[in-house]
Amino acid sequence: MKNRVGTRANERAAVKAVKSVLFASAAALAVQAAVLPQPALAQSYTFTEVSIEGSQRIEPATILSYAGIARGQTVTAAELNDAYQRILASGLFEEVEIVPVGNKLVIRVVEYPTINRVVFEGNRRIKDEDLAGLVTSESRRVFNPATAERDAGIIVQAYAEQGRAAARVTPKLIRRSDNRVDLAFEILEGGVIEVERVSIVGNNVYSDRRLRRVLGTKQAGLFRAIIRRDSFVEDRIEFDKQVLTDFYQSRGYVDFRINSVNAEIAEERDGYFVTFNVQEGQQFTFGEVTATSDLADVDPAEFAEILRVRPGVVYSPALVENEIARMERLANRRGLNFIRVEPRITRNDRTLELDVEFVLSRGPRIFIERIDIEGNTTTLDRVIRRQFKVVEGDPFNPREIRQSAERIRALGFFGNADVNAREGSTPQQVIVDVDVEEAPTGSIGFGGTYSTDGGFGLNLSFNERNFLGRGQALGVELSTASGTRSYGFTFAEPAFLNRDLRFGIGLNYSETDNQYDDSYDTAIGRFTTSLTFPVAEYSTLQGRYTARYSEMLNAGSDLGDILTAEVDQGALFSSGLGYTYTFDTIDTGLDPTAGVRLQFSQDFAGLGGDVTSVTTVARAVGQKKVRNEEVTLRAVVEGGALWTGSNDSRVIDRFNLGSSRMRGFEPGGIGPREIGSGGVNDALGGNYFAVARFEAEFPLGLPEEYGLTGGLFYDVGSLWGLDNTSTTTAGNSVVQDDPAARHVIGASLFWTTAIGPLRFNFTKALQKEEHDEDRFFEFTLATDF
Repeated sequence: MKNRVGTRANERAAVKAVKSVLFASAAALAVQAAVLPQPALAQSYTFTEVSIEGSQRIEPATILSYAGIARGQTVTAAELNDAYQRILASGLFEEVEIVPVGNKLVIRVVEYPTINRVVFEGNRRIKDEDLAGLVTSESRRVFNPATAERDAGIIVQAYAEQGRAAARVTPKLIRRSDNRVDLAFEILEGGVIEVERVSIVGNNVYSDRRLRRVLGTKQAGLFRAIIRRDSFVEDRIEFDKQVLTDFYQSRGYVDFRINSVNAEIAEERDGYFVTFNVQEGQQFTFGEVTATSDLADVDPAEFAEILRVRPGVVYSPALVENEIARMERLANRRGLNFIRVEPRITRNDRTLELDVEFVLSRGPRIFIERIDIEGNTTTLDRVIRRQFKVVEGDPFNPREIRQSAERIRALGFFGNADVNAREGSTPQQVIVDVDVEEAPTGSIGFGGTYSTDGGFGLNLSFNERNFLGRGQALGVELSTASGTRSYGFTFAEPAFLNRDLRFGIGLNYSETDNQYDDSYDTAIGRFTTSLTFPVAEYSTLQGRYTARYSEMLNAGSDLGDILTAEVDQGALFSSGLGYTYTFDTIDTGLDPTAGVRLQFSQDFAGLGGDVTSVTTVARAVGQKKVRNEEVTLRAVVEGGALWTGSNDSRVIDRFNLGSSRMRGFEPGGIGPREIGSGGVNDALGGNYFAVARFEAEFPLGLPEEYGLTGGLFYDVGSLWGLDNTSTTTAGNSVVQDDPAARHVIGASLFWTTAIGPLRFNFTKALQKEEHDEDRFFEFTLATDF
């Protein structure tokens, strides 16, 4: 076994060669001095014979070609040394020796052995087959120490990408017969080196806590033994620099820059300290926003009318891009080809405003010759091509190509996607090259849930986001909880008929035992097919058809007359149409710190089946981040109404307020109830509900690596309305069938852990009715493995 093979052998060979040359030179000089005293001259040799010794696989002629010495050639001692260095540099020999013997030059070599096999020792985190795919040393090839060292470095880098920067790899040789060796890479994996601290220097507006939420690099937390997000990955730093820059620029800090990023490892080599040195600059807002043009066929006033950005809005490059895209779409509708929109920005440092002048001009007449796609081994070409709003032969628009590249990356199908344009067959044509690298798109999930409403549960799921490479989404899910079983199947085609039209199919079946602790079970099956499409920049409309099977069964002896009558109805089938309109600016609006989401939906049952009804639900959400985005304020107002026509509704058709809509009460804890003898106390649900929720989420002042934040909330709401509100037999009666408001206050503790997000709610009902069932504590957990 030889460590760092070749190094000592090379040194010995060099010493031997130098000694040989010096000895021969000294002897020749002594003879000349004795015979004829004269001034010393540089020693030279002329060899009539060259002998190669020790070569087995390599031809002597090959060795002579490396030496560069021919028979009868006169060479100096320096040229002999150069010949030695050339033979050694070939990388074929473990030892080289050059010995002049009179008129004969002897070259002795020891060839490097052949690799018998390549093995890896000490690796647990990376499999042998994965490491074999990284190294270039292979069996049946001549061993090369430089290649072995390079392979060791590649293995070290692979471990560094997993956060194991302390990994060490040593190549060693195990000698075998017939000049063969086993090349063994001895691996010391080391532990994961965590990021002990992420610091930001130079930030005044936003706290370290807020900025660390943006970064992909996380500092070590309580669950450092089982979570990997806090391990140091060098490549993630570049990503963090980009997202940090995007964060500031989207909030008007156009002068923001990152001066440096330092990642220092502790002396114990057990942790990194990462420091971002930033310069925030001043926040700018939009000043005057105008549209101008010198083109005769362009009316600037028409384009100025569609501008959405107004003076005083915080400046963002994304908003400028949106305005450019909007004006270019208008130019296309007007038949104005090759129109380019250039934003000219005038800076006013006194008022901290940026005046934006959108100049409409006619660009060069360049067309798209073709779009070439490479690297997609699974995804079909058409899935990528439909992300382009242009096709071959259309006018070339650089901005549109950039946006197409972003849409391709946003698919999530590729680990890397590069889109570039180059000159085509003529200067007036361009070729768009799309180079993608496929990434896994399927997942199998195993998860656990717990809530005060549903108890413990398990989830099994399979999801494929790029089914058969067609860009379609397929999902299968099985969920079980205490007394509840649910089975679901979903399928979606995002570009139905090659248009911006999402086609979806959903199939779900669920069963419950002892619904709301009452003595009846339920079985509900639902089939839904839908079409969803955009109607405006922030709005979508979904139309759907729904077929529903529902049944209440296994009535218990303590069930009241109303629910007993509903159970006796047996299985019912409904069929109908519905729609949902959604307006959402929370994630994509003008202000990244605030937004609203408005939703209105109606479902009309009666297209065949046993049920005629109209279900209407409206929901409005407003969200605002204040105190430099440290505190999130949120308000939700929601209401619904159920009209059933001539037939009576059932409890499984009516609304029920769980903790997702109103906190502080048991499931079925508020609303109309049937109360009577024999322990009858049945939650009936209601045909109408109205709820308003107000909450604030804020930091607790603890290190954010603990993952703990706090919240306060106030809920007010009511559930009321039945088709049959008369007093029933045996003295039973319906109570609380009125819209009396319940008021709840509470505090929340949010804990982001390695096993999932936990939420603890502590509630107090300020106002409730006599038969309401409130509760003080709620706990939920959801996690995927």
